[in-house]
Amino acid sequence: MSVTWNDNAPIYRQLKEKVVAMMLDGVLKPGDALPSVRQIAADFQLNPITVSRAYQELVDEELVEKRRGLGMFVTDGAREKLLASERQHFLREEWPQVLARIRRLGLSADSLLTQTANTSEPTA
Repeated sequence: MSVTWNDNAPIYRQLKEKVVAMMLDGVLKPGDALPSVRQIAADFQLNPITVSRAYQELVDEELVEKRRGLGMFVTDGAREKLLASERQHFLREEWPQVLARIRRLGLSADSLLTQTANTSEPTA
C-alpha cells in the first residue's frame, strides 16, 4: 500500500479510504486479513491509535470483522456494500456537479461518448 498523507482530512480517515479503495479494486477480498495495527503503524510511522480508529470505523460499517486473537478480516459482501454506497454518493453528490459542468461547457452526450471512446485505453 503506497501512502501519501495530505492535510485535507484526518490521517485515520485517509487510511480508511485507502483500505476501502483496496476493497473496491479487488486487492482485498472477502476473508482476507488486514495488516495488523502494529504493522501499519510501524510501516507508515503512525500512532497505533490512529490505525485502530480507521480499522474501528471499518468494523462499525461491517466491512471488516474482528476475530479475537487473529486480527481483522474483510467481511463477505463488503465490496458489494461499498459499491452500492459509492454509487449512491456519486449520484447524489458528484454527478449533479459534473452534469452542471457539462451543460456549462455546452457538451452533448454524443460528443462525450465519442471523445471518451477515442481517448480510452484498450482493455485486455
